Amino acid sequence: MNAPRPTDAHPYLRAATAGLRHHARAHTLHGAPADRLHLDTLHAHLTAAHQLLDQLTDSTRPPHPAAGRHLVAAHLRLWQATAAVHDAFHTVPADDGEGSAAEECRPERLPEGPLVLTICQRHLAASHAIRRKTTPTDLNTPLQGHTTTCGQ
Repeated sequence: MNAPRPTDAHPYLRAATAGLRHHARAHTLHGAPADRLHLDTLHAHLTAAHQLLDQLTDSTRPPHPAAGRHLVAAHLRLWQATAAVHDAFHTVPADDGEGSAAEECRPERLPEGPLVLTICQRHLAASHAIRRKTTPTDLNTPLQGHTTTCGQ
């Protein structure tokens, strides 16, 4: 059996990246502010990327500790971005004008959107997963001491 060519590696991840690039270009043309549906979808993408990064970190850290440390830092920062998108969701008014910065995250109360998994339920599940491996201090610490071999 032949090894996959580099261009064939991770086709779904490449397709998701291409989809994000396409969306970013299309959004630049329209320039409309993000609505709750947009933020919910972006949050779903970020939590999926967070889960993938978590798995990659776990499998990379033992054989390559230095790379694993960089992935742990990325894992933390991606979680911070995911949490910020979740917070933004609650500050954007709903289509019916409801919702404000004071709105609480209440997973038991289903906000508009797919009934299968709302943003609050998804965020709660993801937060349980990250808290099993990360301390609150780590989650709130800014990125410091991060070095790379790339020139800037």
